[in-house]
Amino acid sequence: MAEVLDRVDGECGELVLRRVGADFEVIANGVFLMDTRNGESERLLVSVAADFVPGKARMLIGGLGVGYSLRAALDHPGVGEIVVVEREAAVIGWNRTGPLRDVHGDALADDRVRVVEADLVDWLEETEERFDALCLDIDNGPQWTVTEGNAELYGKAGLDMLAEHLCPGGVLAVWSAEASPAFTRRLRARFGQVQVLDVPVPRGEPDVVWLARV
Repeated sequence: MAEVLDRVDGECGELVLRRVGADFEVIANGVFLMDTRNGESERLLVSVAADFVPGKARMLIGGLGVGYSLRAALDHPGVGEIVVVEREAAVIGWNRTGPLRDVHGDALADDRVRVVEADLVDWLEETEERFDALCLDIDNGPQWTVTEGNAELYGKAGLDMLAEHLCPGGVLAVWSAEASPAFTRRLRARFGQVQVLDVPVPRGEPDVVWLARV
């Protein structure tokens, strides 16, 4: 039986935080978005990316989620400063002072973390900041975006913009709940080195993590 803990009007529509047994779920406009049941692929997103870049890497995490990616970044010895861009104030609140805080051991309180409340696409278009690693987990995948505006990140212009925010030798990592051969082709057309990692999950098709370097 699901227990609704909070229900708010967010940037992408209605957001619901609910508890199901010992786990938490986030629902956006009636569509399942994320939960705390596993998180292996979300952790892998940042840990593998950090393995590819120099020590004390400067990392951008697009999408806070339930904090699994951020926790993995903080626990990786090769990561220094972390910028988290999250557009939903409710998600930040649930992680900072709400029930998700205990999921990741209060990761937002770490001095290495800076949280930016903004739409990732808009923020990237305005900032001149560069990173050793860009780790994106803002949608269920390139073909299953939370909002239409996110889709441009996965096209040619979006990949060009992401590449411009990478330091020399930097890596782009993208998470998805499903495979996307079309996105793989676009990555290989833009970046010199591309790896596709399938991550088995308890139910359904594997999650996917793409790693791309110029």
